[in-house]
Amino acid sequence: MPSYEEDLSEFERRNAQVLGISTDQVFTNEAWAKSMGGLSYPLLSDHWPHGQVCSAYGVLRGDSGQAERAIFVIDRQGKVAYVDIHDIGEQPPTDKIMQALDKLK
Repeated sequence: MPSYEEDLSEFERRNAQVLGISTDQVFTNEAWAKSMGGLSYPLLSDHWPHGQVCSAYGVLRGDSGQAERAIFVIDRQGKVAYVDIHDIGEQPPTDKIMQALDKLK
């Protein structure tokens, strides 16, 4: 999440809105963001009904109730244009996200 904060100008240049989503509660998300110095983009809670959005996108881990580390690029028509699901301990490569955004132009 902090790396996306660092690259926010590149997302903005591509007219992309960055959103984070977690199955944690709102206050947990707020405390986590604050511990990193804050985020300037929205961090959403998919806590109740638990994981409903993550489940709809197929990234809810049934064994833990947490979301996979996943990136979705959604075009202006609401169509999923790019999906990248990584191991929970890995950072998805930002360059591939930027390439997916560039294809939307």
